This record gives sequence, structure tokens and C-alpha cells, in this order.
Amino acid sequence: MSQKRVILYGQPGCPPCSAAKRFLTSLKVPFEYKDVTADHSTLSELARLNSRSTPTIVVGDEVMIGFDPGRLEQLLKS
Repeated sequence: MSQKRVILYGQPGCPPCSAAKRFLTSLKVPFEYKDVTADHSTLSELARLNSRSTPTIVVGDEVMIGFDPGRLEQLLKS
């Protein structure tokens, strides 16, 4: 589907983060998961993306705040 780098910024106890993980895994899309609660630098990365919420998903150069399966699939295909 996509050879773009995919990064999922999330945190424990976040249902939409878990849903995004399951969605990417079901599509067999490799992704890097970054827990914003585990590392201050990861939280800074999130701020640089103009996001304060999880999940924030980066596909290539595109940033998606929140989890929208349809939009995520489009980003992966484009």
C-alpha cells in the first residue's frame, strides 16, 4: 500500500490510539509508535507538528490529528 514512513504518536489508555494501531496492523503497514508520555522529546516533536492531542499520525509529510480510518487510508494510498 504505502512505502511512506508512518509515525503514530500516542499514549497509554487512549482508545483512538489503540484503534489506529489495530488499523495500521490490519493493513500490514509498518509504523513507528511514539509514546508521548514516555519521553519529553517526543512531546516536543508533537508540538512541532502543531498538535497537542493523540493520536497524531504522520504519513510521509502529511500530518493527521485524530484517527479517521478513511482519511488515513487515503494518505497511505496517495
